[in-house]
Amino acid sequence: MELLSGAEMVVRFLRDEGVKYIYGYPGGAVLHIYDALFKEKSIEHILVRHEQAATHMADGYARATGKAGVVLVTSGPGATNAITGIATAFMDSIPMVVISGQVPSNMVGTDAFQETDMIGISRPIVKHSFMIKHPSEIPDVMKKAFHLAESGRPGPVVIDIPKDMTNPAEKFEYVYPKKAKLRSYSPAVRGHSGQIRKAAELLLAAKRPIIYAGGGVVMGNASAQLTELAKMLNLPVTNTLMGLGCYPGSDRQFVGMLGMHGSYTANLAMHHSDVILAVGARFDDRVINGAAKFCPNAKIIHIDIDPASISKTIKADIPIVGPVDSVLTEMVAIVKEIGQAPNAETVASWWKQIDEWRGNRGLFPYDKGDGSIIKPQAAIEMLCEVTKGEAYVASDVGQHQMFACQYYRFNKPNRWLNSGGLGTMGFGLPAAMGVKLSFPDADVACVTGEGSIQMNIQELSTCLQYDLPVKIINLNNGALGMVRQWQDMVYNSRYSHSYMESLPDFVKLAEAYGHVGMRITDLKDLKPKMEEAFAMKDRLVFLDIAVDTSEHVYPMQIKDGAMRDMWLSKTERT
Repeated sequence: MELLSGAEMVVRFLRDEGVKYIYGYPGGAVLHIYDALFKEKSIEHILVRHEQAATHMADGYARATGKAGVVLVTSGPGATNAITGIATAFMDSIPMVVISGQVPSNMVGTDAFQETDMIGISRPIVKHSFMIKHPSEIPDVMKKAFHLAESGRPGPVVIDIPKDMTNPAEKFEYVYPKKAKLRSYSPAVRGHSGQIRKAAELLLAAKRPIIYAGGGVVMGNASAQLTELAKMLNLPVTNTLMGLGCYPGSDRQFVGMLGMHGSYTANLAMHHSDVILAVGARFDDRVINGAAKFCPNAKIIHIDIDPASISKTIKADIPIVGPVDSVLTEMVAIVKEIGQAPNAETVASWWKQIDEWRGNRGLFPYDKGDGSIIKPQAAIEMLCEVTKGEAYVASDVGQHQMFACQYYRFNKPNRWLNSGGLGTMGFGLPAAMGVKLSFPDADVACVTGEGSIQMNIQELSTCLQYDLPVKIINLNNGALGMVRQWQDMVYNSRYSHSYMESLPDFVKLAEAYGHVGMRITDLKDLKPKMEEAFAMKDRLVFLDIAVDTSEHVYPMQIKDGAMRDMWLSKTERT
């Protein structure tokens, strides 16, 4: 029998669970845990400079590896600083376990120093939450937390631990629980075979089918199965923002991202389709535009691990609840068993129409200008060229995010990391750091803007301490670009507080933090400077790129329209 304190149990459990990294910031309520962590050499703790960055680092780690990221924060402001990152993970179904300190249990509810109701505050943005009531329950509770975070539809779980639960003077029996015991939680482990067969038959009979794949395919490790099905049936494939990379972005059958800033081809193909195979996607508002006009002639097959997501926004004709990998595996087997190929003439006709929409313009055409100024699109295309499309790319939120997802070709899953649901500025840098820590030999880029990067720029200090040489691609247009774009299009160019009239010298700022800074203002310098930056394998390089201040992101769906209703430029619309 091994006797451990509550604090030692927390740390020992994390070791036994195989956790390699903890992202956190110490404070009074968690000092017992930090003391126990001091003695544990197999777990690396990353001391961030702000708790929000800890959650985003854990988030980036989780998106790239599929494993739950672990966060450790103190009570009160430490816990509340983590809220934005928890909400980010919740909206995008990212597995995370957040351990928050709490005031001693006999002081809970007394407005004690640094007390906040972390369970209450986080309740709407977690998959589940626990408060430790006795030290002996720590191993079982933590096992449940990891199981909940990583299974079914993944998400963040909070464990709130009062300080007296980690008292080093009180010892209890510790046994690592091999299984989580949760009576009321049993996510589906396979889909309904009858429904899967119906779906396969409907796809085979379709005249204008399309696959609409989302982040669930990435997190569900189903990219191989999705690609096999698409190839078997010669189906066009479109991805959501979160799904990019689950199908090779450079493949002929990929018609681009869909939705608000999706490709002309993808949005038209969706609108005119007769069967939509939706896999691990939730029909969110940034995809469907107006629900009343969404794909009026299409039958919907919807595969998702979360039954609450099916028919929530758009009614599914064939709902299938189950893990996307097993459902697609069974669907592929059924298609092979049926042995009936789609009608060749019908398939050819559908592809002829799609290729006409795609034309000679490519997925996202843009005016390249006369070369006197750097277009943000060109900067992303150069990033893709220099990294050969192999980089892990994290982004912040805004125009730069949309340019990144439009012009970087993601051919593998788990390579694109961004805050899709919550839209969190400040996400990009710490998320990239979380990836670089786990994949030190990979190229890791953070695509950002001068507004977003300043949200968590203090993490440049963390990068130096832990040797995290990410490359920062700052598309600097001197404004909150997406806000300014909306003000251009909707508010008659009344730029209410969207221009940043005072900006730091980012080169000097990067150097002050001990890194390399480069300023790029001339298009001819873009490629050599970017190549130079990525050649510096052991240095963080901040590329401050002056880009066209007037550029907009297109296409852009027209509010309350159908998927086919888009602005194609400032003056042209469908």
